[in-house]
Amino acid sequence: MGRLFENRVVIVTGAGGAIGRAAAIGFAKEGASVIVSDLKPDTAHETTELVKQAGGQSIAVCGDISIDAEVQRLVSSAVETFGSLDCAFNNAGITPADDHTWNEDVFRRTFEINLLSQFLCLKYQIPEMLKRGRGAIVNTASIMGLVSAGEPATPAYTSSKHAVIGLTKAAALAYAKQNIRVNVLCPGVVRSAMSEQVMAISEDMRARLMNHAPMGRIAEPEEVAEAAIWLCSDKASFVTGHSMVVDGGFTAQ
Repeated sequence: MGRLFENRVVIVTGAGGAIGRAAAIGFAKEGASVIVSDLKPDTAHETTELVKQAGGQSIAVCGDISIDAEVQRLVSSAVETFGSLDCAFNNAGITPADDHTWNEDVFRRTFEINLLSQFLCLKYQIPEMLKRGRGAIVNTASIMGLVSAGEPATPAYTSSKHAVIGLTKAAALAYAKQNIRVNVLCPGVVRSAMSEQVMAISEDMRARLMNHAPMGRIAEPEEVAEAAIWLCSDKASFVTGHSMVVDGGFTAQ
């Protein structure tokens, strides 16, 4: 039985982080050639090496994907190196620790990374997929894009994640007839440097997040990555415009 992404090319942004790294490795195990994108060169190259160890071909393309020219370079590098682009997991994002201060600079930067980068990725990824006559894209939002989750005020993060869901639906509808599927992943609390940063705010915050979901634990990065991999695969061939929740039951409450 063939692997899900044999002879396919996948971009993963935020691939130096927990979910992105797990996804890059997972795509590689299923036969993909993986373009690893991250702002930090050291973590990007670490992920690239792990992808190769998992049996995949990989290159690292580092840069700030809230900048148009950097995203154009990312997509061009994928096509120039591997010949095409079949899938993308647009996973890069930030959770600013000082979001609760309602600072304008924090708000603008959060939207640049969490939303504008997604828009730019779609802008350059979709034309390459149209050349192939098919493609699959998964954006990362959050359960905070669906519900308030009862957490302290996070105006930048919460509104940016709502916007990612809206952007995803708009793209999915625009390209459904061209066989380009666009979905959005909405994780709950996941074990990562980002969640550790939030939990470091206070012991109360740590306790709340560790017991956030009805399942009584936080997610492992691989559990979220597997959902993104499935959405990009042909097994999800009739799924588009969907907000997939991976939250241990939190939004079911």
